[in-house]
Amino acid sequence: MKCLIFSLMLLSSPAVMAEETAMNAADVSWMLVATTLVLFMTIPGIALFYAGMVRKKNVLSVAMQSFAICCACTIVWYVSGYSLAFTEGSFFIGGLDQVFLKGIGIKTMHGSIPEMLFMIFQMTFAILTPALMCGAFAERMKFSALFLFMVLWSLFCYVPVCHWVWGPDGWLALAGALDYAGGTVVHINAGVAGLVACIVLGKRVGYGREAMAPHNLIIALVGACFLWIGWFGFNGGSGLAADERAVMAIVVSQIAAAAAALTWMACEYVQNRRFTVLGAISGAIAGLVAITPASGFVEPIAALLIGICGGFVCYFGATWLKFKLGYDDSLDAFGVHGVGGIVGAILTGVFATESITGEAMRPMLEQVWIQAESVIATMVYAAIVTYVLLKIVDKLIGIRVSLEEERIGLDLSLHGERVE
Repeated sequence: MKCLIFSLMLLSSPAVMAEETAMNAADVSWMLVATTLVLFMTIPGIALFYAGMVRKKNVLSVAMQSFAICCACTIVWYVSGYSLAFTEGSFFIGGLDQVFLKGIGIKTMHGSIPEMLFMIFQMTFAILTPALMCGAFAERMKFSALFLFMVLWSLFCYVPVCHWVWGPDGWLALAGALDYAGGTVVHINAGVAGLVACIVLGKRVGYGREAMAPHNLIIALVGACFLWIGWFGFNGGSGLAADERAVMAIVVSQIAAAAAALTWMACEYVQNRRFTVLGAISGAIAGLVAITPASGFVEPIAALLIGICGGFVCYFGATWLKFKLGYDDSLDAFGVHGVGGIVGAILTGVFATESITGEAMRPMLEQVWIQAESVIATMVYAAIVTYVLLKIVDKLIGIRVSLEEERIGLDLSLHGERVE
């Protein structure tokens, strides 16, 4: 009886009551869903999207890359990534106060949700970003090299940029850069890194001379649909609350994706007199990329314009620019994510409005300049770090498969399996 009375007194104490009332059940429920949706973007979203676009002899290799990255980056984030990204440290990187999630208990709160939930939501972003990069150099990188490179890249590239933009004392956050859900942190970061990697690795054997058409566009279409749906959690969850801003983020994401897909299809028709499945799904992803940094800051009319711009610019990024400069971006990771992220980040400064943010905004030109600074800083840092890490990994174990292995296909040569 005494134990029961003591328990009731403890539960009714001001400290415990304050802790309980700080948690919002609706926010927790929505963020659990959003976290699941973002993880769904990588496995199976990206895995299927990329698997459908490569040749049949490499389908398992790209799916395996997404799955392995999910596993590796989960552990990296748990051990030190989260602490380095989201604790106070310096303008460049956070501290080590929460390595192995030290000090984060089941009742530790981050706003209205448990910090563990915030941590795993951010973990899904840390998983998604390097997985996106794989599309740039698909069909030619050794799996062992990719695994080591992605672990290093997550720590030395993703984590610092994440801290710059979203950390409590990151320099881009303090400068006022706007990135609601990852235009710089995710898409520019991954796109530029992918571009550097595909250049360092070199072109695929037979590129420009042999047919390298997607082996199964139905699989790619399904993967793109999973990505589109998952993006609702990606953008809609980035406010960490089940509120009107989350609704608006989802609405503008839908509008931008549709507008970009139609724009890409129109560009294809004007140039080639045909509409393709690959073009439609690439356009939709381009629109989702472009709206990502702006999704919690803009109104629907702005989303329409951002989607049109994203679809148009990414179309030429994935066609004209790639062939003009001569690099082999296998699945247009830079053409869509890098280029789309740049377009979206700049246009965020143009269209961000106080009616959505609820806060006073800087003059447009000032905000656009800050956005441009964030784009340039991310591009330069991602390019340098990616190049250095690739050279280190190449010296240690080599990064490219042999000519014979590439001809056979990575499924058989690296994994001893194939799709019949």
